[in-house]
Amino acid sequence: MLEKLKDKVEEFFGCEYELFIEFTGLISWTKGASIGWHSDDNRPYLKQRDYVAVCYLNSYGVEFGGGLFHFQDGEPATFVPMAGDALIYTADSRNIHSVDEITHGERLTLTLWFTRDKSHDEDCKLISFLTKIPFNINTSSKDYLPMPASQNMYWFPPEQSTTYQSGFDIRCARLHVLGYQPYSTNASVIVDEHSSRDFLDIILEPLRLVRGNDLFDYEFANILHLLQVVQFYHWKTPGLKLSELKTEPAKIMPVSTSQQENIRLLKLQLLKDQHLMQTIFPSGNYGERVEHDWVSFSCAVDLWESYTSNLWRNLVLRLPSWIANESVFVDPSIE
Repeated sequence: MLEKLKDKVEEFFGCEYELFIEFTGLISWTKGASIGWHSDDNRPYLKQRDYVAVCYLNSYGVEFGGGLFHFQDGEPATFVPMAGDALIYTADSRNIHSVDEITHGERLTLTLWFTRDKSHDEDCKLISFLTKIPFNINTSSKDYLPMPASQNMYWFPPEQSTTYQSGFDIRCARLHVLGYQPYSTNASVIVDEHSSRDFLDIILEPLRLVRGNDLFDYEFANILHLLQVVQFYHWKTPGLKLSELKTEPAKIMPVSTSQQENIRLLKLQLLKDQHLMQTIFPSGNYGERVEHDWVSFSCAVDLWESYTSNLWRNLVLRLPSWIANESVFVDPSIE
């Protein structure tokens, strides 16, 4: 799909040179999200973007309301997103645009920024990065556990990510709307004025999971590991026959008074603006209606580990082919 879209962009703009994908983003906008007039030449994470392709994965008036795309100048002045459409334009000040506020539902797009400079090719940068990692396909290895990126990538709104004075951590917000909270024994250091550590350090360390007054006695590697397992449980396991799986019984403990205080302290720091969080992540959209039980959740922990470790193994086994072809795109006809 990406290769076909790249060919279409080259054809549309009559490029006499090959384009490369600099950045790919799967973007979800929910109620309250919008963006004012801007151009794509002011995005700090893009260095050499030339063209943009916005691929719409669902439809206006069906899966979401609002979210209309507007160009400040030229035609069409307004674009109505429909599933399967792709909007292509130059990533510069000639195409200043905005997106209306989402009124309901979830607006999904796959957005790609293209460059003429091969040194900024996303595939090549990824492969270069992967070749520097000591891969291990040993099943006892935990290399498949997720490692968080720069902390400011997870803070909303982005302009507050330098001070964290307001807003919220997106990972913890998603946990919150699903009815969970992270727990750390180290949360008390937040109020220790002599401590050199802050609340963002804490969620990169081992965490446990709390729901209501229950503490799930299982240690997750970090906040991303915890969030991925929770989302896997809510989004993937309802259709699976968990009762047929053999797993250790869930060990649940009541949350003590001191633990409740630690949870409260961490929540105050990670979800500073709860009104904004509830606007961006409204109830009813994220699977919180799935009936929770700890036995099924314990099964989901094992299922997630098996699923993710298999993905990691496949990545490692394919890496030599990716390096040889200088692309992460795999043509199924040559496999």
